[in-house]
Amino acid sequence: MKAATLAQLKKELKDKPANELLDICIRMAKFKKDNKELLTYLIFEANDERGFIEQAKEDLEEAFDEINMGSLYWAKKGLRKVLRNLKKQIRYSGDKVTEVELLMHFCKLLREFDIPYHDYVTLLNMYEGQMKRIRTVIEGLHEDLQYDYNEMLRSI
Repeated sequence: MKAATLAQLKKELKDKPANELLDICIRMAKFKKDNKELLTYLIFEANDERGFIEQAKEDLEEAFDEINMGSLYWAKKGLRKVLRNLKKQIRYSGDKVTEVELLMHFCKLLREFDIPYHDYVTLLNMYEGQMKRIRTVIEGLHEDLQYDYNEMLRSI
């Protein structure tokens, strides 16, 4: 089965009644955890972006605490998992300010992490990649926000 384009789906969904749209959403949520998480964000958390950011930061700190420090291999795997989940939350939000704040918090936690990331190429690349991403996103923000976030970035 070939998937329809977004434009085709949008056109068809416009013609559906509300109760049928509800059934479609519920059915989608049953199939994949990501769909359920996105619906949870859209329904419960999208109206309070600041609360979402704070909750995501708390989740990030908890995830850092749970990383297995037994060896560098497990620490790298744990950090990649944390970053993958963080990027999923950023995708749900779609807000550039949220992306900057969460990635900056990730980099701050990585700097404070027990393993000296600058001694290991993979961890250093992970850190530098996120810093590069932060700088790129900051360039697309309003000038006042750019100044504020660049100041915060310098403190990291």
